Amino acid sequence: MIAKIGKGENLWGALTYNQQKVDNEKGTVLFTNKIPDLWDRPYSVKFFHQYFEPYLIANNKTEKPVIHISLNPDPEDKVNDKDYREMAQQYMQEMGYGNQPYVVFKHTDIDRTHIHIVTTCVQIDGKKISDRYDHSRSMEACRKLERQYNLKVAGENRNLNQNSIFKPIDYTKGNIKTQLSSILRHIPQTYSIQSIGTYNALLSQFNISCEEVTGELHGKMRKGMVYFATDKNGKKISNPFKSSLFGKHAGVENIQVLIEKSKVKMKNNPSKFILKRTIETALSTSKSEASFKSQLLEQGIATVIRKNDEGRIYGITFIEHNSKSVWNGSQLSKELSANSFNTLWNEVETKPKTNSYNSSNNDISLEKSSEHFFNNNSYEVFDGFFSGLLSSGPHEDQEEQIFESQMKKRQRKRRKK
Repeated sequence: MIAKIGKGENLWGALTYNQQKVDNEKGTVLFTNKIPDLWDRPYSVKFFHQYFEPYLIANNKTEKPVIHISLNPDPEDKVNDKDYREMAQQYMQEMGYGNQPYVVFKHTDIDRTHIHIVTTCVQIDGKKISDRYDHSRSMEACRKLERQYNLKVAGENRNLNQNSIFKPIDYTKGNIKTQLSSILRHIPQTYSIQSIGTYNALLSQFNISCEEVTGELHGKMRKGMVYFATDKNGKKISNPFKSSLFGKHAGVENIQVLIEKSKVKMKNNPSKFILKRTIETALSTSKSEASFKSQLLEQGIATVIRKNDEGRIYGITFIEHNSKSVWNGSQLSKELSANSFNTLWNEVETKPKTNSYNSSNNDISLEKSSEHFFNNNSYEVFDGFFSGLLSSGPHEDQEEQIFESQMKKRQRKRRKK
């Protein structure tokens, strides 16, 4: 079983993401701790939120008080609801959150079922629960659950070479070709893209860029693809590598086929609606480009913004790691196009201190997500990756804003005291 622990500041978003699954009949509320059970009416984000509020108010110094955990058994494991409840309770006890309010959601929107748990690391007395060694403690808790419930051991029968998959290029380590190969061998088979531009946006997360090239071969004009390693700012730092060095899957013909297949696959993809709502909610709760990116990054969504020399935004792409799809903002809605973001941020916002690179005199501001979401357990975690900033409706957006305003007022009063 694989456990993934996420930490953030947006409780409303984490709860709404999970409740949205329930509302769409793609999930259920399995268990609540220190939160009353509702038998006569459906749960809601507002209902859950009120029981976390006293904990969040008690401590305004913790930057990321929200804990969002996913527990992912092997697809071959068959776990019933009773076992899921017991496993969640035992895991939370092992991790030190047994006396905290938390909600356990079961997701059924993908082939294998898994559970998500939303809680807070802030205790009612305002003290923060220590997260030291939480990774090792989580692994130990998972191994206990595997033995107790006869689950498959995480990593069993796995190709050891997968440990190097999906890690950004590190030029200082050398073996650039090998590092490129480990990524380019799998990325085209894993993500859905709809253009070379979105493919490049995806590659930028791994310190890679690509270019189409044309040339004459045996009297005929041919197209090809070359790849470059880049530094953390997106600047090319290697000679070009022909796509043929990495196999047909990295070649321009295969990428074009992938693009055409992706267009069909993504046309009616339900993740499009979820992503759109997530982005809209992030916009409604962020005050700047930097905070907007940060919120989405916490939810498994990377943002790639393209700017010209004058700083004007002319392109924006969202990499949705949950559904393994890449979208231009204009594909989601007119309100999420580059022009809309440029107007929203008034074209004069100070450039945030994020990774960026200059290619063909076009500045692309990047928020790297690969270090957050690509690890030794990437395949198991991707489909079940949690978090989101979904909104269930305009009224709930308004309620969130009211809640945030109330919290800020209370915090100011406390400081005056």
